[in-house]
Amino acid sequence: MKTGYRRLKSACYATNLSMAIVGSMQSLLFVTFRELYGISYSLLGTLVLINFCTQLGMDLILSFYSHKFNMEKTVRMIPLITSAGLLIYAVYPMLFPETAYVGLVIGTVIFAASGGLVEVLISPVIAAIPSDNPDREMSKLHSIYAWGVVGVVLISTAFIQLFGGENWPILALLWMILPAAAAVLYWGQPLPPMHTPEKSGTVARMAVKPSFFIFVACIFLGGASECTMSQWSSSYLEMALNIPKVYGDVFGVALFAVMLGLGRSLYAKFGRHVERVLLLGAIGAFLCYLTAALSNEPLVGLIACALTGLCVSMLWPGSLLASSNRFPAGGVAVFALMAAGGDLGGSVGPQVVGLVTDAAMNNKALVSWAAGLGLTADQIGMKAGLAVACIFPLLAIVVFGIVWKGRNRSPRES
Repeated sequence: MKTGYRRLKSACYATNLSMAIVGSMQSLLFVTFRELYGISYSLLGTLVLINFCTQLGMDLILSFYSHKFNMEKTVRMIPLITSAGLLIYAVYPMLFPETAYVGLVIGTVIFAASGGLVEVLISPVIAAIPSDNPDREMSKLHSIYAWGVVGVVLISTAFIQLFGGENWPILALLWMILPAAAAVLYWGQPLPPMHTPEKSGTVARMAVKPSFFIFVACIFLGGASECTMSQWSSSYLEMALNIPKVYGDVFGVALFAVMLGLGRSLYAKFGRHVERVLLLGAIGAFLCYLTAALSNEPLVGLIACALTGLCVSMLWPGSLLASSNRFPAGGVAVFALMAAGGDLGGSVGPQVVGLVTDAAMNNKALVSWAAGLGLTADQIGMKAGLAVACIFPLLAIVVFGIVWKGRNRSPRES
């Protein structure tokens, strides 16, 4: 890497760390929001849906109209947008607690828009910086996000334990420091040139190719497999396994993120044959989801949640690597379309779990049957949600198998 890009690279890392805040802090507060504001599981799942659908909208806009954007100005604006979203997210519920959900939605939309920009623009910035091994640099960028999640979980959990869940807005305000630092790092830094298609029709032709659709399916299922467990593991461990929140967050959610970061860091250092890694990861994720859904042992549930992080660690960045290698001429548009697929999966997966959980808890026959097994309505609801979520890694095994089999027969496409 050229010396002149070191500060820019640090800015990209700080930006990805900021996404770790908005991506993981919200799920840690699900139970707090339910207790303080009476928000249902379905509406909590809808917050995740809003987050990813907003990112999806940004992805699609940049997919077809990236040539209309001033890339340098847009990249520099990302941390400022993140800060604005966190500010509203924290302040609105303090001022209007009776309509707190409205403020949560508004804040989520704003910082999710910055998340969409991050997914589409930060990866190609890193990819455009001269490097001996661009694939490993990309994996390192995504590992930074995972390690950021570990820090967010540990610090946020400690804050809530020390100061109480009712003071969560202060925590959100303190987290604004990181995007502010990213904004400072971007100041005055030149960006490397990034390829963008000159016409939206070029993107449309690539998007309808069956071969490209397979890769979108890969990241859709990879995103669903990763985000479902990351968003719901805290609530699952607390409600389904009766593990105290602090232990569930630290030893479940944090370990999930540690395993996520470990998998990406290992690939960044030793990685090769990404298609095979994707297939093996999908198989492992399916087994972990199934174990978490069926087991009543707290330790087994904790281990299953944590190991899911290792198994899904490369499903998202690995899909990006495989698609960018297959479609090198697509530039920013490839990252944008793939990010759209990942965000769609990341929104559908957690929302399905929320809907199934509420439906199971309100099914009197199912709750009565579960009571005979010594399970509460919350427990059977969360288990039913995770059981249905097994479909995502199961289907991922199929599509990653197709990609793996065609890895040597398929030429690079424009």
